[in-house]
Amino acid sequence: MISDPSGLGEKLRKVEALFAGAGTEGERLAAGAALARLRWRLSAQRRSQPAVEMEFTMRAPWTQRLFLALCRRYDLHPFRTGQGRSDTVKLKAPKAFVDQVLWPEFEELNDALGQYLFAAALKVIREEIHPDADDAPEVLTAPAPSRLRASSR
Repeated sequence: MISDPSGLGEKLRKVEALFAGAGTEGERLAAGAALARLRWRLSAQRRSQPAVEMEFTMRAPWTQRLFLALCRRYDLHPFRTGQGRSDTVKLKAPKAFVDQVLWPEFEELNDALGQYLFAAALKVIREEIHPDADDAPEVLTAPAPSRLRASSR
């Protein structure tokens, strides 16, 4: 298991607290109640708005797993169809909830998780492959020589 030197767990809790309505560190303790309020909001939207089937395509498996877990936390039931692609997930939910809560929270969590995974990969590459794992430098290249042919008219 990879340790959490970057504080990913704390970042994820802070992002969750932000979307759950907590503004201070002390309010983090009340995140469970805030999550319950979000679930209630979803329940109210389900009663007042029709569920819309939406399709989400995520190429990275960890990104897709994050999205699925977030959906399930809100008691939403993502699914695939038999003819669908493996990187595509469908979800029936009130569009307002997806637009205002689920998707913004997913984007924040996905960004934090992506930064953590990039840092972890870079650490492994530097320790096991080569210490210089920096990006390739840009070099100026001379323009390609002109391919003019002399005409013999």
